[in-house]
Amino acid sequence: MKSYRKELWFNLPERMGFVNITADVERCVRESGIKEGLCLVNAMHITASVFINDDESGLHYDYKRWLEELAPHEPISNYRHNLTGEDNGDAHLKRQIMGREVVVAITDGRLDFGPWEQIFYGEFDGRRKKRVLVKIIGE
Repeated sequence: MKSYRKELWFNLPERMGFVNITADVERCVRESGIKEGLCLVNAMHITASVFINDDESGLHYDYKRWLEELAPHEPISNYRHNLTGEDNGDAHLKRQIMGREVVVAITDGRLDFGPWEQIFYGEFDGRRKKRVLVKIIGE
């Protein structure tokens, strides 16, 4: 069995945003040379996420609005976590909702997606450098 590992780095200028990283992950699959296996993609920071969904701007707007309704950034005094001097208690909750990682099958050297599926990096406490791990195993 072969194994491949790569880190992708992001620094979004806004507090919350989504980046389609499908092409980056597909490039990793090609670099790995693995034809049959599994690809794990996970956010290596507790205020960021990796998830799969449709690449449609209305949906991304709806996600941002919905997440802000569920866990509004302000007032920051609403979050006990922020008593530590942080102001990102909401970002931790948003990450929990959107998830830490995805696993995608690799078949014939390609990501084996359903219709419209794409991989996204979700940022909930941006304006600093964060990484995503791509780990691929298989033959």
